[in-house]
Amino acid sequence: MSTETREPPRTARKRFRLQLHTQVVIGAALGIVVGLILQDDASHLDPVGQIFLQLLQFLVVPLVVVTLLAGMIQMTSARDLAGIGGRFFAYLVVTSLCASAIGVGIALIVRPGRGFDVGSVEKGTPEEATGEFSFLDQIQEWVPSNIVASMAEMSMVQIIVGVILFGSAILLIGEQKIPGIYALIRESSEVVLRLTGIIIKASPYGIFALMAVLVGTTGTDSLSAAVKFIVVDYLALIVMALVVYPLVIGLVARLNVFRFYRKVWPASLFAMTTASSAATIPVSMKIAQNDLGAPKRIFGFTIPFGATANMDGFAVALGVIAVFAADAHGMDITPALILQIVLLGLVMSVGAAGVRGAGIVMSAVLLKSLGLPLEIVPLLAAIWPILDIGHTGLNVTGDLTGTATVSAADKSLEKEVFNAPPTELDTRKDKAPEAPAADQRAAP
Repeated sequence: MSTETREPPRTARKRFRLQLHTQVVIGAALGIVVGLILQDDASHLDPVGQIFLQLLQFLVVPLVVVTLLAGMIQMTSARDLAGIGGRFFAYLVVTSLCASAIGVGIALIVRPGRGFDVGSVEKGTPEEATGEFSFLDQIQEWVPSNIVASMAEMSMVQIIVGVILFGSAILLIGEQKIPGIYALIRESSEVVLRLTGIIIKASPYGIFALMAVLVGTTGTDSLSAAVKFIVVDYLALIVMALVVYPLVIGLVARLNVFRFYRKVWPASLFAMTTASSAATIPVSMKIAQNDLGAPKRIFGFTIPFGATANMDGFAVALGVIAVFAADAHGMDITPALILQIVLLGLVMSVGAAGVRGAGIVMSAVLLKSLGLPLEIVPLLAAIWPILDIGHTGLNVTGDLTGTATVSAADKSLEKEVFNAPPTELDTRKDKAPEAPAADQRAAP
């Protein structure tokens, strides 16, 4: 009896608990209202927002190092890296570069950051961005000479290069000889992702303060800039989904594009509703096996690895963010800077974790890498729930595109299964193929 009387309040509390992205939107909306009311007095809330930004900066290096290593060790051996992993990685590089370039290109046409006043932020603008560019010097600059110094200075490209070198050495040695290193990476990934979740839970309060200060000191121009940003981002996503992926499926995999999209749309829809690539892994694996006809040895690697490393939606956003921030801060956009942005879009989308909230953190990483201040982060955080819907749907579609393409190239895709009518999707966990343990840990 006593247990029956205690359960309703617990259920009621659960029912009225808002999801994090809803809390962020509410916090941003309240911040806009408070900023419009308080005007310049909203600056008293600035310390709260700055603490939140400092916590985000605190996450940057460990998040990139651990999630990138965790993604690499999913390749069980150097042979996997050269075979299935090599093919999928080549696909990942090409599509991520396309996504980043498309994001940059459409942003350069629309220029959503023009007219967005970020206040008196001048010291963060890098002088070297307008100087003479040498490709060889730039490549040399990306290679770390002291990885600890690179981490201390938050030189993100050097950190990523160093992590890839370490990860390659770990793969060459193999898990049998160094199981402790593999376990340490997986456990560190779990710790860092949990820490990220804890800090992201504070985002509604940080975003409230930052938006209040932003609107109170810059006015409503930021709102029109936000709308432009969303439009540009979704235009780039549509180009990826309707041009790039169909070209890959039709010309490289030589599969029927319409049949492919008819088969994979349930996974894309599921991803858009959860806004988490990691949470969609079981659904994607079921579709890869039962609808696309991909073998388990391929989709068992490409789907979990893609949930961490194949972030085409985020690569699109990084291209738009970089152009937006450069325009907002008055930085000249040179061919050298465009090349840097596109390549950063590639390497940083690989370093992004497949969990909700990583986009805000990695946006801060991008801005730091370009030498720009973090003032636009609250604006990005406020609109990120809207962007995340499209990003995650594109990411999962990209994972399945890569899975089908690699399977076709390996000549192991079962055409009879692919050509058969779509199977009924059952998203219950007990019905989906089991994901590897490392990938289950990546889920929030």
